[in-house]
Amino acid sequence: MKLLRFEKKEAKISVEDADDLYALNQIIEQGDILKAKSFRKIKIGKEGDRKQEVERKPMVLSIRAEKTEYSPQSGVLRVTGVITDGPEEVQKGEHHTFNLEAGTIFELSKGQWLNFQLQRLKEAASEKSSRVLVCVMDREEAHFALLKRYGYEVLSSLKGKVSKKGMDESGEGKFYQEIISQLSSYSERYGLIKIILASPAFWKEEVFKEAHEKSLKAKILLATCNAVGRNGINEVLKRPEVKEALKEDRIAREVQLVDDLLQEISKQNFGAYGIEETGKAAEAGAVKELLVTDGCISKHREHGTYPLLEGIFKITEQAKGTVHIISSGHDGGQQLDGLGGIGALLRFKLNY
Repeated sequence: MKLLRFEKKEAKISVEDADDLYALNQIIEQGDILKAKSFRKIKIGKEGDRKQEVERKPMVLSIRAEKTEYSPQSGVLRVTGVITDGPEEVQKGEHHTFNLEAGTIFELSKGQWLNFQLQRLKEAASEKSSRVLVCVMDREEAHFALLKRYGYEVLSSLKGKVSKKGMDESGEGKFYQEIISQLSSYSERYGLIKIILASPAFWKEEVFKEAHEKSLKAKILLATCNAVGRNGINEVLKRPEVKEALKEDRIAREVQLVDDLLQEISKQNFGAYGIEETGKAAEAGAVKELLVTDGCISKHREHGTYPLLEGIFKITEQAKGTVHIISSGHDGGQQLDGLGGIGALLRFKLNY
């Protein structure tokens, strides 16, 4: 994302990739004003005229946002609202939808920018695409996942079978070399700075021995996991040996925050969860770190209860607390969704 301009309460934004849309879906809310070039069907000729035609014309429109629709797979963020400004032939008050995607330039105005929204905007404008790959494997399969701002993307999987130690090893080298070849290909394609290779038992060490290219080998960090597939990837993100490598990646920070919250809840100490309990903690000025999933935000928007959530955001920031939007696309976010999608790390213990 490029932040082309920010003056008073208005930002001019250039969308560069699909990851930017994830951040914008957290920032854009009901009542915001968006201005962008778009297409709209205009009737040419008098009403009732048999020769009246409909023409799709490019024009600059402003809308007041009412709802947003986004999924990472679509590559499009749809923002629907009522027209507040445009050419004479367009009637104000009619509905229109902007399809924000890579290449879109638009202006976003808010009555009030909350601190977490400004922070998310600045982060998205400064963040580069993740260059960390996770590979989890065992003797029969390997899965490759690229870390993203909103979670991770499983790029591919390999199936193979290596022999057990002390037995015929004819198939072993081939499967290992396929894994190394895939790692090398992804390293070049994505400009990887770190590759986390994880497995149960000794499989990762065996693959590591087969990596003869020095530049590739220098990027590989070995880790342990008890499972493969998505469960293995989620497990690896929590491993102590990879925290240093992942400390700059948003997903690792989010997982750690959720882990901290779960620990406080289990100790019945400095943790709160659920909309009611967290709301009371915010009103008491006790919230130090507020955690809310993007899934929770979407749910409240759909049900028309977002103002309740927004109120908690505002109270938290007024009391110098920090708001964190957690992706539902990884294990940490899913665990928080299981607690209602919202929770808080507290400054002091509350008795409800």
